[in-house]
Amino acid sequence: MQKLIYILDDEKEIRKTLRAILEDEDYSVEDFANSKSLMKSLSKDRPSLVLLDVWVGKEDGLSILDECKKLYPNLPIVMISGHGTIELAVNATKKGAVDFLEKPLSIEKVIQTIESSIEKTKEGEFPSFRLDVDEILGESSSIRRVKFAISQAAETNARVFIYGENGTGKELTARAIHLNSKRKQEPYIVFNCASLPEEGLESELFGSETIIQGSTSEVKIGKWEQAHNGTLFLDEVCDLSLAQQSKVLKAILEQKIERVGGKDYILVDVRIIAATNSNVEDAIREGKFREDLYYALNVIPLELPPLRERSQDIPLLAEYYLKKSIAENNLSHKIIDREGLDTLISHFWPGNVRELANIIERLSILVPGDTIRAKDVKEALHGFKKANEMVARGDLKHAKEEFERQYIIKTLQICEGNVTRTSKALGIERTHLYRKLRALNISVDQLIEG
Repeated sequence: MQKLIYILDDEKEIRKTLRAILEDEDYSVEDFANSKSLMKSLSKDRPSLVLLDVWVGKEDGLSILDECKKLYPNLPIVMISGHGTIELAVNATKKGAVDFLEKPLSIEKVIQTIESSIEKTKEGEFPSFRLDVDEILGESSSIRRVKFAISQAAETNARVFIYGENGTGKELTARAIHLNSKRKQEPYIVFNCASLPEEGLESELFGSETIIQGSTSEVKIGKWEQAHNGTLFLDEVCDLSLAQQSKVLKAILEQKIERVGGKDYILVDVRIIAATNSNVEDAIREGKFREDLYYALNVIPLELPPLRERSQDIPLLAEYYLKKSIAENNLSHKIIDREGLDTLISHFWPGNVRELANIIERLSILVPGDTIRAKDVKEALHGFKKANEMVARGDLKHAKEEFERQYIIKTLQICEGNVTRTSKALGIERTHLYRKLRALNISVDQLIEG
């Protein structure tokens, strides 16, 4: 996988030259002219290294360095300057910069510095940390990064915004933050923002008061109030209407709520963790998500890697889900052979860990004998087998169609046949999805029945 380098410099020619040099060395490069655009990208992705100018226009690069380190304490940052001094270099090093380059830049020196800086931080990327409760399986660097972020977030009351595809473990991650925090003995409440229609959502979230007769009222305690002193996990937060987003923002900022039909405000102490599989920036640009709510929630951003980007964890996950299925279904002992594991590792996994768990359970139940082989795995992943055959024949058009068909089917299965949820997960309009279903001959009814 290509290493990602971020460049922050207000001089366009410097950015252009550095980009050309690094892309020739097979790095992936993003460049920025100001700190705002850099920090936006850092909130979504962690690069392998940042090249940071000491002065970006009127912005102090050392202050920007501090902001970068708040997000990623071990991110290697190399400072560059046209007016280098020993004092400046020492200050940058004290603040966490791994090296200091002076302009005019030497191509050889730039490449050498980047390579050595990435190598130096690779082994010691994460300082020692411990989770009291660790239910997240995996030892890949991307999962260790997630666990380190959980340990950092758990020590604070800061709001966390979790990003990730369906099936990557957003709820598991939110629960891990709560169970490792000082609030772990207090309530942990989950609320799916896409689970209710608009009219019922507000009372479910904030509670309600209904006058029965005279001065007697019936009180329903909402999720927010139930989470008092604990943690409230707002899943699929981008599915809230703009009106509800406004009320959520107010509750977050004021730390008080008003029940539907109630007259008094109720003070609440709640730690908010939110999650989405949507592209938040697109939603903001389209006027579907409030930018101020995004900034309120996005104090600590946490990006969960898809399974295809941490394939080294698949054997560990497969073994866990196989043992789990055998125990739950009272089955005889089984193992997956090496070729079977290789087949699992090479699969694309659009449904991520959730899809893997379902495939393993299917194999544990349907495969006779005590060994699950590659042919068994391929049969369980039958839809993708046809796509692979088309690729082998060079039939790109039909291979793309078959892949798209299977991707939509898998997403429909994950969303339990709900077309609205599926269209959101795929990032397309519902009417467009219906056209796709007809064109690709996908029957939702048969899918659910099957």
